[in-house]
Amino acid sequence: MAFVLLVGLGVAAAFLFAASGVYNVAASRGHWWIVDQFLRFGMENSVKARAPETSPNLDDADLIRLGAAHFHGGCAFCHGAPGSRPSPVVQHMLPSPPDLAERVDRWTDGELFWLVKHGLKYAGMPAWPAQDRDDEIWSVVAFLRQLPDLDARHYEELALAEVQVDGGGGRELATAESDPDGVGACARCHGDAGRGPQTKLVPRLQGQSRDWLARSLRDYAEGARHSGIMQPLAAALKPEAIEKLATYYAGLPPLAPDDDPRRGSVEEGQKLATSGDPGAEIPACISCHGSDGSPDYPRLAGQPARYLSAQLAAWRNGKGGTSPTHAIMAPIAARLTDQQIADVSAFFASQRVVGHPGLAP
Repeated sequence: MAFVLLVGLGVAAAFLFAASGVYNVAASRGHWWIVDQFLRFGMENSVKARAPETSPNLDDADLIRLGAAHFHGGCAFCHGAPGSRPSPVVQHMLPSPPDLAERVDRWTDGELFWLVKHGLKYAGMPAWPAQDRDDEIWSVVAFLRQLPDLDARHYEELALAEVQVDGGGGRELATAESDPDGVGACARCHGDAGRGPQTKLVPRLQGQSRDWLARSLRDYAEGARHSGIMQPLAAALKPEAIEKLATYYAGLPPLAPDDDPRRGSVEEGQKLATSGDPGAEIPACISCHGSDGSPDYPRLAGQPARYLSAQLAAWRNGKGGTSPTHAIMAPIAARLTDQQIADVSAFFASQRVVGHPGLAP
């Protein structure tokens, strides 16, 4: 009975304290020291209690470059970056976003992953928009591990790449020609005329059909395709900007295959791509994705094997979204073995694009 009475008195005291308005909630004034220490203590232990203990290889160059490109567009505005300070507006938030170059060493890989994925309540730190895309989140963690050792020049090499402007309509949007540091610079990840992606974890857009490119951007914008990297960027595009970008990349000549490492058998992959596996109800890939396929589907020739493998694995695991593409590919990918995914990815990565479907109606 005494315990219940004490709890009731505590609740009443807390209510009266809140009702009095004595505690200043203005962002222009910091928390009381004891409040700040209590909140920080609780936050750190909450993260530690929930963070995963294992992580992928964070020294992976492709993973680091993908994370760097996203960090510049999605994180640097609040946290700053080598050679640039965060916005003065952000610096007056409470709590103010920390300089991550000085803080990442305080957290384990798993804790950084949890923070990027789930964000923090009452701190202005948002959760990752696509909660099922752990692969993207790990790319940010991989970059954060590099951040303390980067100067401004090396940061720009990783995050901005070298954007070469050459092409027709939509190039300003793709390369952010009028604002080289702009968030919407597609070329930082996907390359532009004559230059492929800086990482093998993203697709080559050069020479894909305009219809497929535009529909993919719309699906990302509407959340039908899941990606914490692509969804915010696509959602910020107006319909006419989507059409311009699709036309620009569709009009570029396809890129020649590169020396993508082979984890599978090109020969076995060719059999699956051209004949399928009738016994497992797996259709031939080229019936939709070959040079004579519909412009509603992407051409897979010359795409990085790592990107293809990751996409097929995501579909097999039921991740990736609710788009019509997902509805078609998820059941097929579910019937593929690990080896078949490696083989068919290796085959398409070795192939040169035949024809230029780009502007097909």
